[in-house]
Amino acid sequence: MPRKISSIAPDWWDYTTLENDLIQAAAALTPARMQELSRPGFKVVFYDTLEDFYLAEALEYITAWRQSTPDNPVGICGPIGPTEQLPLVARLVNELQIPLCSAHFWGMDEWFLNGREAPATHPLSFERADRELCFNRIRPELAMPDANLHFPKGDTAAYRQSWQGVRCAVMQGGQGDIKHWAFNDPPKRSGQYLHQPPSPAEYRQLATRVVDLHPITIAQNARTSGGGNITLVPTQAISVGPVETWQAEKVSIWHAGRHDNPFGQRLTTLMIAERLPDSSVPMSLLADHPNVQFNFFRGGVGACDVEMH
Repeated sequence: MPRKISSIAPDWWDYTTLENDLIQAAAALTPARMQELSRPGFKVVFYDTLEDFYLAEALEYITAWRQSTPDNPVGICGPIGPTEQLPLVARLVNELQIPLCSAHFWGMDEWFLNGREAPATHPLSFERADRELCFNRIRPELAMPDANLHFPKGDTAAYRQSWQGVRCAVMQGGQGDIKHWAFNDPPKRSGQYLHQPPSPAEYRQLATRVVDLHPITIAQNARTSGGGNITLVPTQAISVGPVETWQAEKVSIWHAGRHDNPFGQRLTTLMIAERLPDSSVPMSLLADHPNVQFNFFRGGVGACDVEMH
């Protein structure tokens, strides 16, 4: 049967093109049932407080960087969204006196504006946020060499090359309203993908690249970072791709309930747990990654009950 037309953006693929029985099954999940969906290769973890949640997220940086040595460098790929963990990372490095001379960091993504990456002076710059919230707060004698900080650029060659010879212990991320990690958004519904979205195998061949952003992603970033002013938000971004994601030993996704909603958190949990990858829900492609962990703040999981406001 033909796939449904999106009820959000008819020229795009997204989760509203899925079959209704899958959508209903996801909406019916309770938090207890979500936790039971852990399986080999996919772990579901709940935290009872935001303090515990963000500390655990920050500790993933510390655990990764402590493994790094000059002859076996180790890094972490991290997000902007969430950001609450970043000042904690700097404080832990300083308090525990962890030298980062051989450690690495990859930023997941950056805005693409006027034919190149957004400069660090741009108010929405992800590089700027990483530096101001974390790396500029680390004591100089412990700081990571600037050459080991890898931020995506419009010319992606250097960024892609930086993944060679360095072990990525963990790729961290959040989940957007359109069910992406980084800016791995669903594709437009056009050309060869007019009637079916790319197969999971096709989508997984995508490396770091410039992407067109789904309208929901643009609206979400305006809501979370720009006071709702959609005109502030670029319509394209540079995103780490599945190719680099599958080089990470572990993919760790953090759901605080402040980015994606109760339904979205349930949908991707179910699709990964039951191995139902579909590129209209890009996060679901992680069903095929060998080591994925979903981390939930219990107070942010919410419910999918109808409640009028």
